[in-house]
This record gives sequence, C-alpha cells and structure tokens, in this order.
Amino acid sequence: MSSPESPQPHSPAAGTDSVVCVEGVDLKLAHPYDAPGDWIGQSEILKQLLACWITVDANDLPLTPRLLGSPGVGKTQLAIAAAKQQGVPLYIYQCTADTRPEDLLITPVLSRGGEISYHASPLVSAMIRGGVCVLDEGNRMNEKSWASLAPLFDSRRYVESIVAGITIPASPNFRAAVTMNQDESTFEIPDYILSRLQPTLQVGFPNKQDEMAILQYHLPFAEPEMLALTVDFLQHSHKLKLDFSPRDGLNLLRFAIKRMAQDPDHPVARDVAWQEALEKCLGEDAVDLERLAERRSRTLGGDAVPLGLADLFFDPDDPLHPDREEEDEDDEF
Repeated sequence: MSSPESPQPHSPAAGTDSVVCVEGVDLKLAHPYDAPGDWIGQSEILKQLLACWITVDANDLPLTPRLLGSPGVGKTQLAIAAAKQQGVPLYIYQCTADTRPEDLLITPVLSRGGEISYHASPLVSAMIRGGVCVLDEGNRMNEKSWASLAPLFDSRRYVESIVAGITIPASPNFRAAVTMNQDESTFEIPDYILSRLQPTLQVGFPNKQDEMAILQYHLPFAEPEMLALTVDFLQHSHKLKLDFSPRDGLNLLRFAIKRMAQDPDHPVARDVAWQEALEKCLGEDAVDLERLAERRSRTLGGDAVPLGLADLFFDPDDPLHPDREEEDEDDEF
C-alpha cells in the first residue's frame, strides 16, 4: 500500500499557502495561534513534554502525551510554551461534548456563490504545516470523534475525511498534546485511544514563589499587599487539597483591583475589595477553607462509616437494627 501524497500549497488568488491541494481537493487552512507563551516554574515538566516530541532516529515517531491536572493550573499554557520553544506554528482545538469527527478534520462551507469550500480544522492545519496542535480538554470529547483520530496517533499518522473524500498524511514535523481536566463532567476515553496518548504528564499546583511570579507576570500593576493576600490564600487551599488554581487567583485579583479603581473619590479598601472578590469569584464557602475542605472530605466519603445491609432498612438508632442489638449485648458484658 503506497502512502498518501503530501499536500501541496495552492492559492492562485492570494499566492500564499493558506490553501493547499490534497488529492485534488483545495483545503483552506486555519490560522495559527499567536500569543505570548512563557512558562513560569516547574521546568521539569516542560522538559518532559519537549522530550515527547523528540525523534532519535529516522524510524522513530514522536509521542502524543496527556497533560493532566485541575482546571486552571496551566496545562494549555505549558503546551503553548513548548510549541514556542520549538519555533513551529501552534494550533489549539477546543474539544467539547458535541464535537463531531468532521469538526476535528474538514468542514464543508457553502459560499455566497453556491459553491462548497472545504475548511481544515486547526488539527489538520497543524498536520499539513508541520506544527503543534493542542487538543484542549480532550476528555470532554466522545468516542466517535476520538475514533477518527486513531490512525493519526499511531504509526500510520494520517486521517481520513469522509466529507471531502480524501486521506491527509501528517507532516514529519507534526506534533500534538492533549490536555485533560480531572473533574466529573468528562467522558471516559477508551483504552485503545489512551494507549496512543502516552505518556501521562501530571501538572500540579505551583509552589509559593512560582505562584507569586505567575500573578506578577499577568498582573504587573497589582499592589504587593493584594498579591500576597492572594498567594497565601492559594497556597493554603493547595495544602487542604482544594482545587483553587492560579487562574482563580488572577480572576479574584482582577475583580478586586477593578472595584478599588471604580470610584477614585471613594475607593474601596483593599481588604474589603479582596474579601468581596473572594466571595463573588470563588463562592462564599471559600471564606472558610478549613470548613470547605472538611465538607468536601465528607462528601467524598472521607469520614463515612461503611454501611451494612441492615443500614438499608433500619435507621442507626432503631432498636430493631441488628448491629445495635449486638452493641447492646456487648455493653451488658
């Protein structure tokens, strides 16, 4: 079986590579993502991600890692920073529960003249241009969509578009990573896909110095006192195994600063503005982290007593409860 021919740039009107021809079908490519891509702290995980994309031999293939972590810890930013270091075009595809295979690959678009043009997704654009594609929040996507990517993430390295009726090979320079949130609003990814998305890189919460540097980088205009309050709050939440992230800290600070600047004649005090922002951005429960952590621990079964069969039919204090009778008999002796 011969391999598919490489896509060729083709754009008679514009003279650019925004349109390429694959097996006689013109594809309009997506625009790459262009934004600052700095990564602060946790240098080891950045090195691990970059190592996944190295090829050490002509027969070697790059890996497609999963970046796991709580929402807001910087998984997407990590992938962006790695792509920037590689100096290649970066594309980001936001996965959702209703993502269809054609959304991931090629979408037909009806023009005003009644003609159909084919638009390549960010993923396919990265495949053709030899860039990096980040599939953001990949575990929100259903199995049918993942199945369309199975040949891309093994030794075949191509995708087949049913809509356009073509096979698209990936450039040797194509790289990818998949970010995944650890929450309940996600699909379970089938094993045959998980085996293609290796290794798993865990992105954790930053330490105090790194967290301060992250907030200062994004909000250089924030006052030191406000920054210190926010970092102390976030570090305390990390110790209690709560999911408040640097993104939460940034939103909290932004709102507090805006409230203070809203009325120059009667500015809101720092502490009042910060406390208000904490409640409005993260909820009233965030005011008392210890109580919130205890409540969540109980919800997850941290303090729950294992239930027996009798507990399904009797209240714990019911005199007819079998376990209660045993306890009473033990007390007599």
